[in-house]
Amino acid sequence: MTAAVVAKLLGLFVTVALGWIAARQRWLGQPGEGDPARLLGNAAFYLFVPALLVRTTARLDLTHMPWRTVAAFFVPALLLLLTVYGWSRRRGNNGDGAAAPAVRAITATFGNSVQVGIPFAAALFGETGLAIHIALVSLHALLLLSVLTALVELDLARERHAQGEGAALRHTLLLTARNTIIHPVVLPVLVGLAWNLTGFSLPPVLDDALATLAAAVVPLCLVLIGVNLESYGLHGQWRAAIQASLLKLLLLPALVLLVAHVGFGLQGLPLAVVVVMAALPAGSNALIFAQRYNTLQAETTAGIVVSTVAFAPAAWLWLAVLAALSPNVPG
Repeated sequence: MTAAVVAKLLGLFVTVALGWIAARQRWLGQPGEGDPARLLGNAAFYLFVPALLVRTTARLDLTHMPWRTVAAFFVPALLLLLTVYGWSRRRGNNGDGAAAPAVRAITATFGNSVQVGIPFAAALFGETGLAIHIALVSLHALLLLSVLTALVELDLARERHAQGEGAALRHTLLLTARNTIIHPVVLPVLVGLAWNLTGFSLPPVLDDALATLAAAVVPLCLVLIGVNLESYGLHGQWRAAIQASLLKLLLLPALVLLVAHVGFGLQGLPLAVVVVMAALPAGSNALIFAQRYNTLQAETTAGIVVSTVAFAPAAWLWLAVLAALSPNVPG
């Protein structure tokens, strides 16, 4: 692993540690003055993340996307997402709430594709590999978060209906559709895509405003991880965190490798990029999602921290596997 990537990982841990210190020292508020984690999570989910999604989707170059490579990553990623979600629903929520299956699914599949992924891809694969990685990043939140939002809103609608709060099926379906579309993730994506289809560029003033807001997503999410770590700690979360890390760091890249190589015929650099993308640690958006639905924040925080720590040996493993398959790929 290159010195640049190691430095980037250390930088992430320092930022998380600063969030932990801020919460520990009560810099974000004293007890009884509100929940700083909830405030930070709401700011990210309702303001900064939507700005990032609108700007990203509005600027997508849909005509030059490497669609076969994109499909080779997202088909197995969505397959694992739906499998973890279905398995979690089948075994029951154990009082964790209707949103728990979707939260567990995002922790197991949503990678840290920006803070860790971009420098890692640039250092290993150069400009050509980075271009493929950026194409995947541009659709990462768009696809995974949109699917998860639809799933969690359906689960919440079922819960309301079971409790007698949804008097009629038609009413339940309409409410679910509304909550899925008028949502801080899905609505910005639809707005951005609608603008994209007009063929016009974003006005400079609007583009600058969105870029400024979007730039806050990474540091805010990292600080939020630290704040939640101080609130919940890792005690009692090790088993769930290790399970999520095994799914994210080992099972997902193995599945992507199999589907991409055998199913889509990828090899060489494109294969390496999609496998490394799949092997990235859990991303901070998983915690934002958990905060939004007030579910499994401690478990999600632990999963992010543990998978990030374990990323280095996992990355070495997958680079060795890729080198054996394609000796000409840098690693």
